[in-house]
Amino acid sequence: MTELTLAEATAAFASFSWGPHMLVLLVGGGTFFLLYSGLVPFRYLKHAINIVRGKYPEPGAAGNISHAGALSSAMAGTVGMGNIGGVALAIVAGGPGAIFWMWVAALVGMATKFFTCTLAIMYRGEDETGKVRGGPMYIITRGLGEKWKPLAIFFCVVGLIGNLPLFNTNQLVQILKENLFLAPGSEGVAVGSGDHFLLELTLGIAIMLLVAVVILGGIKRIAAVATRVVPAMILLYIGCALYVIAGHLADVPMYLWRIVEDAFSVQSVAGGILGTMLTGVKRAAFSNEAGIGTEVMAHSNAKTAEPVKEGLVAMLGPGIDTLLVCTATALIILISGVWEAGGANGISLSSAAFDATMPGIGPKMLLVCVSFFAITTIFTQAFYGSQCFAFLFGAKLERWYLYFYLLAILFAATTSLSDIVNIIDGAYGLMAIPTMLSALLLAPKVKAAAKDYFARLKQTTRS
Repeated sequence: MTELTLAEATAAFASFSWGPHMLVLLVGGGTFFLLYSGLVPFRYLKHAINIVRGKYPEPGAAGNISHAGALSSAMAGTVGMGNIGGVALAIVAGGPGAIFWMWVAALVGMATKFFTCTLAIMYRGEDETGKVRGGPMYIITRGLGEKWKPLAIFFCVVGLIGNLPLFNTNQLVQILKENLFLAPGSEGVAVGSGDHFLLELTLGIAIMLLVAVVILGGIKRIAAVATRVVPAMILLYIGCALYVIAGHLADVPMYLWRIVEDAFSVQSVAGGILGTMLTGVKRAAFSNEAGIGTEVMAHSNAKTAEPVKEGLVAMLGPGIDTLLVCTATALIILISGVWEAGGANGISLSSAAFDATMPGIGPKMLLVCVSFFAITTIFTQAFYGSQCFAFLFGAKLERWYLYFYLLAILFAATTSLSDIVNIIDGAYGLMAIPTMLSALLLAPKVKAAAKDYFARLKQTTRS
């Protein structure tokens, strides 16, 4: 019997986690939430935006950060390499049609986030130090009862793996190497290839020190940084996409049609419609985290006594993340045509697309956006992982996890992409099981709270 290599073992792990059952769980579950909610994500978009703008303040409410801070923190964790390198991976693995299924997953994901993040406030608790805590593990133990605690423990164990800073660190080092020190496509440019180890290690140390300054200050410092950086970087990135689209406006309908057409093609590079769907759903989940459970931990810190308000705020995430940012990346890649040449993957493909569509300035603009996206995601993932660790081992030992997390940055900065993607993908898939199961079981609680909230909202509006 032959022994599995690391690459084969991680690939098998990811394949097991992301089988067809994930379509049923994430897309099927999200569709249920969408219909069961009475299309809340689309009926109350304006109200959700007004909440983020601060039009409905709650002085003295429990929590650590504002609605805008919670959304920015969650967006810092979602708008990252998954929107840039992840979209490139989706197109290479599943063809343009994978983007269509990312859209579908985002639309139903808005309803999923409404339910999971309403529950985040409804069932948040406190640790032994009196600090507000939340997440799927608290939803499970406080909402379903202590007999379900093994499911909460399972979430936290895989959450410790899934929230390690592996993918974002790896891809950040990759683009820094390509744009600042080596030429794209040159020998040894791939992270973990064995060449330029000292350069990779040096970049890893620099990233680690920068991350340490922020994450050791907790969620308040992370939110403070995120609210300043994330909106600006999203606007800059969308601006780049609009520039490219404006220059190829006549061709955009053709590319959009190709995305839709390829989504239902049995000749898809992913092995038919099912393969393309799985690729799109997986990359959407990695990008916007709807149903994964990480976003629940960020939104549970919002200063509010109204669970439904935070659910409405949270549902904006997939729309911004996937429908705007991921679509922008996809159109740039498709317009450039570089994805059909092969040879590049992940962030390298996105960089080549920016260079082809915006010669000279494109890679530099991408470098700025990617650097900030990746760093802010690494900040937020540290918070997510620490919440899982604190639930398992106690808040007093939480700082030791953060030290380990910082060391993991050095590992990711010097290890190949394929192994890292498979480890994260596999853990993310497993995190969805307790998150979605608990949300489905507690869905009637959310519906009752929503009915009460919207009835009171109508009375306030009339008066």
